[in-house]
Amino acid sequence: MTESDHQLAARLATEAGELLLGVRAELADADAKERKAAGDKRSHDFLMAALAAERPGDAVLSEEGADDRIRLTSDRVWIVDPLDGTREFSELGREDWAVHVALWVRNGDHGELVAGAVALPAQGVTPATPDVAPPPPAPATPRVVVSRTRPPEVALAVRDALGGTLVEMGSAGAKVAAVVQGLADVYVHAGGQYEWDSAAPVAVARAAGLFTSRIDGSPLRYNQSDVLLPDLIVCRPELADAVLAVTTR
Repeated sequence: MTESDHQLAARLATEAGELLLGVRAELADADAKERKAAGDKRSHDFLMAALAAERPGDAVLSEEGADDRIRLTSDRVWIVDPLDGTREFSELGREDWAVHVALWVRNGDHGELVAGAVALPAQGVTPATPDVAPPPPAPATPRVVVSRTRPPEVALAVRDALGGTLVEMGSAGAKVAAVVQGLADVYVHAGGQYEWDSAAPVAVARAAGLFTSRIDGSPLRYNQSDVLLPDLIVCRPELADAVLAVTTR
């Protein structure tokens, strides 16, 4: 039986993650720059070859590849980040890095994310559509997940407004997965990301019943001419109004 798009996204993200674990082991004695470069290239090459074989009629947008503009007239576009969190990947022992595989399908003027998977190879899990368990009940004190360096001011403002605490973590995929897994409650980012940074994580978050939007409350749009998508919110739905009250003021 032919794999569904959901199954394919999950399998390819997982297999790319296993490849990256092999790269990490192989280059354990190399410097971090070499590990980063090898991880990015080998995972990208694997995903591009696999998608060309499994879905030859689809377009692909990858962080590590040239932007083939044919995607703008395609009905199906895979949006992939072969290695999200290269710094964390290069630091042996860190688990907060990911592989993103998402599928966008044209639907009217904008199109929608219809499948996605976020492999967390060092954790041995791959949350993937269509069935993602909702997070467990929230704690009394909301947890706002932020980057280890330079957390955006808007995230700090949300933390203060909610009376919450900060959880520091690496890649965008790992941060969104932390909300899905119930390890954090809010992820607010501003200051620069691209479609591949959030497409698969947003697809997974939506499947788990989480709220997603731009920080001004507008919808997240993918397969756009300009692939810059600099801000987003992913949070528990019951916190969405309180978060938006901060980010839209």
